[in-house]
Amino acid sequence: MSHKSLYDHVGSNKLKSMLLLAIFAAIVMGAGYIWGEYYGSGIGGLSVAGVFAIIYGLIAYFQGGKIALAVSGAKKADKRSNNVLYSAVDSLAIAAGLPTPDVYIIDSAALNAFATGRDPAHSAIAVTSGLMEKLSKRELKGVLAHEMSHIGNYDIRLQTLVIILVGVFTLMSDLFLRSTFHRRGGGRSRGGGKAGAIIIIVAIALAILSPLIAGLIQMAISRKREYLADHTAAILISDPEALALALEKISGDKNELKSANKATAHLFISNPLKKSKVAGLFSTHPPIEERIKLLRTS
Repeated sequence: MSHKSLYDHVGSNKLKSMLLLAIFAAIVMGAGYIWGEYYGSGIGGLSVAGVFAIIYGLIAYFQGGKIALAVSGAKKADKRSNNVLYSAVDSLAIAAGLPTPDVYIIDSAALNAFATGRDPAHSAIAVTSGLMEKLSKRELKGVLAHEMSHIGNYDIRLQTLVIILVGVFTLMSDLFLRSTFHRRGGGRSRGGGKAGAIIIIVAIALAILSPLIAGLIQMAISRKREYLADHTAAILISDPEALALALEKISGDKNELKSANKATAHLFISNPLKKSKVAGLFSTHPPIEERIKLLRTS
């Protein structure tokens, strides 16, 4: 990847991050207005939604990385007992011209890793204990280079915001459904039963479409970025075979990463929900065999 195309990719990620925040605000504001109309004041609902959007958006932007780490069960790695891991991360950060990210470990036999944060200065890399135990130093370096590439490309900000957006779809669906069941009469809602009918339709639509929309958003955001991170990592360490060998071991891993879920699956280097039937339909990752092939032919 040329420096020009890399800078274009970083700029595109920053723009898409802002777009995701705008989509989030639009969803919340629209839902707030409809919810307010149902209870007699669309403007009141809009105002409440506006405050919620600001607070939730700030939390998502500044704390999204920490939330992702907490949800995944990641714990800060001890520098003394994990000196090899820290040294590898530090040397890669220097090579990439980036601040050294925080390092976390997920206690799991599964082979996986992810990077998160809002920018390179506020980033973290998490690896499973199984990855550290079963990969050679060369292979581990390949995986860490992949995650470092996500940090340098600003994929981490975009991917973290996706978690929040997926959560908003789920939250809005639940809120609308609860409002429907708790306010069956609808007599005091503005416009008689019209607003009530609208909120019922919206609630049903969100309940049905939320998983579909969330899956499509994650898939669109993640697939291309995995290829780009693989390519950037190969350039960073001048050893594409290191990552290819690591991906081979990861693809053959049968252990389940129990702390992973649909909201965070797109963060990982390999889909942690690979055993799920839904994962095949809305996979957030390109076929790992294709990634290995591209690494060995590039």
